[in-house]
Amino acid sequence: MTVVPLRILRGECLEVLDQTLLPGEERHLALRDVAALCEAVASLRVRGAPLLGIVGAAGMAIAAERGDASDGALRAAYERIAATRPTAVELASIARLGLEAALAAGQSPAMRRAALWAFVEGHLARRMAEDLDLATRGASLLPQGCAVLTHCNTGALATGGIGTALGVIQLAWQQGKLERCYATETRPLLQGARLTMWELAKLGIPGTLLPDTAAASLIASGRVQAVITGADRIARNGDTANKVGTYGLAAVAARHGVPFYIAAPVTTIDPSCPDGAAIPIEFRPPEEVGGFGGVRWSPPHVAAYNPAFDVTPAGLISAIVTEQGVLRPPYASAIAALTGQR
Repeated sequence: MTVVPLRILRGECLEVLDQTLLPGEERHLALRDVAALCEAVASLRVRGAPLLGIVGAAGMAIAAERGDASDGALRAAYERIAATRPTAVELASIARLGLEAALAAGQSPAMRRAALWAFVEGHLARRMAEDLDLATRGASLLPQGCAVLTHCNTGALATGGIGTALGVIQLAWQQGKLERCYATETRPLLQGARLTMWELAKLGIPGTLLPDTAAASLIASGRVQAVITGADRIARNGDTANKVGTYGLAAVAARHGVPFYIAAPVTTIDPSCPDGAAIPIEFRPPEEVGGFGGVRWSPPHVAAYNPAFDVTPAGLISAIVTEQGVLRPPYASAIAALTGQR
């Protein structure tokens, strides 16, 4: 069954599937202004680096549709959208491309609105095609009869297409290469338990859920032949930010000789970022750690260390799979060749 995380309603709004309610309820929200869109992004109603790129561009179209389409107003809308989640580079970078498309369309508000909606629709269409290209390249790396481990959520809910890491897994399953997908629950917001397992069930792929703390044991057991995750930002040297816990998976995979793959679109590469130390890491509220869904299991007002992301050093990554090619170490030269930046 196809998973549709959002719909673009030209001239009206962006309709998104509220991911905070999954798997219990499938409710769609109509985002009709920038404030509602930013709230949906900040609260993770909509999430996933590639999908956030689409949402960022749609936010620019909504800003022009609902308010002032002048240079100053559009730039202010861009700044507000870009600041909502700092680690996922595509939210800002694709919104920026939308802003540039609007400014290039001339001074007419109507022409700027039309240019923005056309940009959003075009970007979603490209994203869907590029997901399939990425999945095809990634599936070719997996051996016949394999089982894989993934972390967080990287399917259609995260991209708008078939997904990045989960897109690779889906295509490998369709090709008859994959026997099982193991998914971490992905604390503290359980994106693996709630979202990845929901998508695996929709796709008919055999899935096994495990606590984050069991991942090292699973890798050591020899039950998985690869670990594959997505990315929110990739630095010029190949250091990669992804959902917190990814670094640990990569380190354990390296210890046991299990390939660790990153699957992410080229738009996730940030040429302005030299290495992982320069990637801004978003910290989430401590309340997320001490409870979930209105239920608390820790005393109130406890301190918590709750980074949303960590950085996996390039040296632990076996390959970076993109829609334009599979990158291998040394990543600095491979990324420079891919992006044309030296």
